[in-house]
Amino acid sequence: MSTVPTARGSVPVAELGPTLMHEHVFVLSSELQQNYRLDWDEEERVADAVARLRAAYERGVRTLVDVTAIGQGRYIPRIARIAAQSPVNILVATGVYAYREIPPYFFYQGPGTLFGGPDPMTEMFIRDITEGIGDTGVRAAVIKAAHEDAELSPATEEILRAAAQAQRATGVPITTHTNSVVGNGGQVLDLLVAEGVDPSRVIIGHSGDTEDVDYLLRLVDGGCYLGMDRFGMDPIASLEQRIAVVAELARRGHADRMVLSHDTCCFIDYLAPERRPELFPRWEYTHIHDDVIPALRRLGVTDSDVHTMLVENPRRIFAGGSPSVPTPAPGLVTAVPDTP
Repeated sequence: MSTVPTARGSVPVAELGPTLMHEHVFVLSSELQQNYRLDWDEEERVADAVARLRAAYERGVRTLVDVTAIGQGRYIPRIARIAAQSPVNILVATGVYAYREIPPYFFYQGPGTLFGGPDPMTEMFIRDITEGIGDTGVRAAVIKAAHEDAELSPATEEILRAAAQAQRATGVPITTHTNSVVGNGGQVLDLLVAEGVDPSRVIIGHSGDTEDVDYLLRLVDGGCYLGMDRFGMDPIASLEQRIAVVAELARRGHADRMVLSHDTCCFIDYLAPERRPELFPRWEYTHIHDDVIPALRRLGVTDSDVHTMLVENPRRIFAGGSPSVPTPAPGLVTAVPDTP
């Protein structure tokens, strides 16, 4: 693909610039919000999101991939409104976020179900990618799926198979939530490959939560990308652990198989707003540019490797691996000065 859809129209893949590959704008419990408005003021939250995205742009971020799927409160009209006020490109996802139970809408429809008929999940994914989400006209640029447990659940398998079918039909990449602490990323990759997905179209998310380099190298050998994408989630793994793993993989020549991000959001209703600064003080879109890049440099990671992880790999993922897309100048990534 030479262009990629965003929440305010298509942009050339070559112009994505420094890209955060696994983020959210909002993560919401939709039915609770609709009934109770938990810590929610629409205008306040929209204005805050625009301000956070502008701050990220000032640090050098040019594109953010919002991987919010069905089950996480995705509402594209709100995202389009924010994108219209933000200098950052926002790419959106299709997909279903569930670990153990399929939402009833999908559970009761499709081949082998109570009501039968065609598979509504695969059809929805393809329609979101090719026509647009709902009546917004905003097309999804990526498919999201999740696997949390030590073994694949029937729900996870169904979602992954639907994602694979939609990927084969459309060519867009698949990004995933996995649990690297239990080492389940290989199960996801194996299933997707068995369903005919090119592994280079897959990102195994949250790979940076572990320091098991051998596990990560097995994934790299499988041909996928590693999402080192929870910088700022210090209670799960410290900054020092995360940068040490990225630096070691880069030292071994695998910067071309990693993408960087935070898995953060402007607001998440699972977490009381007053607790966020206490529990996640650095969980912001700016953390990579403010703290992570300088820390990686101190461990010997080159500016070229940082550029590869933040610019070249995202561009390659959305371009479908095309080597003909020109490489933008690296200045946006490496402009942040080193700090002690």
